[in-house]
Amino acid sequence: MSTKVGERCDPLAGEGKRMRHKTLAAAAAVGLGLLTACSSISSSTAAAPASSGDTSTAQATSSAQATSSASAASCSNASIQSELYAKGVLTVATDTPAYPPWFIGNKPANGQGYESAVAFAVAKQLGFTPSQVKWVTEPFDSSYAPGPKKFDFDVNEISVTPERSTAVTFSDSYYDVQQALVALKGSPITTKHDPASLKTYVYGDQIGTTSLAFINSQIQPTSTPKVYNDLNAVKQALDTKQIAALVADTPTAQYISSSQIPNSVMVGQFPSTGEHFGLLFAKGNPLVTCVNKALATLKANGTITSLQHKYLKDYLSVPTIKP
Repeated sequence: MSTKVGERCDPLAGEGKRMRHKTLAAAAAVGLGLLTACSSISSSTAAAPASSGDTSTAQATSSAQATSSASAASCSNASIQSELYAKGVLTVATDTPAYPPWFIGNKPANGQGYESAVAFAVAKQLGFTPSQVKWVTEPFDSSYAPGPKKFDFDVNEISVTPERSTAVTFSDSYYDVQQALVALKGSPITTKHDPASLKTYVYGDQIGTTSLAFINSQIQPTSTPKVYNDLNAVKQALDTKQIAALVADTPTAQYISSSQIPNSVMVGQFPSTGEHFGLLFAKGNPLVTCVNKALATLKANGTITSLQHKYLKDYLSVPTIKP
């Protein structure tokens, strides 16, 4: 049972019915007596007579504890039900296919891969069991389009940008991103990638991605980059030498070069621009507040770091090149 702050030691709380027919003088007497009792209770709990400073400290501590309890209660599983897309379950979206190291085996619901593991860890903080997490498919380039969503949040290596934030709401960062360069082994760009040389190559990337934006804003090539509808088409373009290189976030770039395009190599990663991934919500969804609290807990208790070392350790230290 919870008690509202301020009613915890109210001498008249609950006395209304018993005092309804009493005189005001009698009511005052009863109130004075109860107030004295409350003061006696407060005094008896102290180990020694408290100074005014001690009392202020105790009151501040009590207030902080009450605030903390109220804050925790506001993000309880029961309290967030009205904010869910479907009551009783946490609906999480991502694209298909879902690639390593973010997902393993193209099965987001198996809890394996960094993003899948983060989603389940957040769900646990919100009071959901694994069976209460429902996964749905949402294409990458439609996830950040304006309008209602058929999910609670989307986890799909979606970088937070001012433009996207006008249409959707993002959580705090669950991964800080750097972009990396992938090319075919033996191609000129693998050895000649100083800033001036980088401008001379033909690049390609997926529409709407921050990787494509990075090419245009940071590398600034003399030839307009080729744009493709999905990452598979970009990889095919590189494999067939239609483009000299592609850019992707470092873990994805490493996976592409090591497992998906034969005879390719990750040339290096670019310096951080402050880019980071956020869980994506419908614009103004209040659930983001509780998800941010969950992420803060997962960062503080070491879960996020542990998951990064488990799934992304091969990508945390990569040579840096300058655009």
